Amino acid sequence: MMRHPDHLDGEERRQFTTVLAQCPELTAVHGHVRTFAEILTTRSRQHLKDWATATRAEVLPGLHAFATGLEKDWDAVVQGLTTCWNSGPVEGRVNHIKMIKRQMFGRAKLPLLRKRVLLTAAQGNHRHQA
Repeated sequence: MMRHPDHLDGEERRQFTTVLAQCPELTAVHGHVRTFAEILTTRSRQHLKDWATATRAEVLPGLHAFATGLEKDWDAVVQGLTTCWNSGPVEGRVNHIKMIKRQMFGRAKLPLLRKRVLLTAAQGNHRHQA
């Protein structure tokens, strides 16, 4: 469901169609997920409010919660959807630091974590310059 339909091979597409045929709720979720993906891909903020309203018209608690979360911070969501700026590189770095911390679980405190983060950052810079 999370992959673009064009990226499914014939067998995957057949299996997915069979599963959808057996579960109307999943079919409804799939339609909303595809629509949401299209909104993100085309950055069409004008359709986002309609999408949130449409999800509330059906009995899909997971999507209701997601739409409510979007609406709680609507201005930031619209800003993120319509601007070319993103925090991807920063989030990637934070994720990397968390991974290093998990690898070191129970072994050391901040000084070693700091050293490992700085060393991996330096190694990453050398790779990008090469």
